[in-house]
Amino acid sequence: MSAFTAVLVRDLRIGLRQGGGWLNPLVFFLMVIALIPLAVSPAPDKLRELAGGIIWIAALLAVLLAMDGLFRSDFDDGTLEQLSLHSAPLAWLVLAKIIAHWLLTGLCLTLLAPLAALLLNLPAHAIGVLCLSLLMGTLTLSLISAIGAALTVSLRRGGLLVPLITLPLHIPVLIFATAAVQASVAGQPVSGFMALLAAFLLLALMIAPIASAAAIGLTQSID
Repeated sequence: MSAFTAVLVRDLRIGLRQGGGWLNPLVFFLMVIALIPLAVSPAPDKLRELAGGIIWIAALLAVLLAMDGLFRSDFDDGTLEQLSLHSAPLAWLVLAKIIAHWLLTGLCLTLLAPLAALLLNLPAHAIGVLCLSLLMGTLTLSLISAIGAALTVSLRRGGLLVPLITLPLHIPVLIFATAAVQASVAGQPVSGFMALLAAFLLLALMIAPIASAAAIGLTQSID
């Protein structure tokens, strides 16, 4: 646990010092939200109907934009190799890095969600469902994307491959999260969709750190 906490705190400090790294996805998220009404329609009813999908697509793209930096700097300066030699399991340390990354991106996106909801005329009673879906869904997206980031960390332009590798695994989260928001807008039950999002999150928590650690080990053995 001490190693987990040390890696978590270290990554948070580095991320906060390098403000552009975690601010860029947030600015991108807000830009997409602000531009969509100009491109589609400014009509309140139309925006209300599309709000859930728009916000979730913007959140997915913002998470993917930020994932290339998850392991790359540590790979370049040798920190990742040192972590693999630590007595603590590498999967445990990788999970700490993923959570730190999510706190700087996914959690911040969730905090911005009410503002995005107001811009897109989402009803007030659906904002809570939107935030809860983002809270669970963005962490799931980060966990899944970490596998792609680990597989491509040694490639010069590996960040371009992360979306191609992981996008098919993101689609179920996108579908059920958007459906939950739309159901909330229509006044329908959302518990089933939320249960599925929670199940995806638990599955990702069990598999993604181990798969990412294995991918890092494979990359280092090839190098």
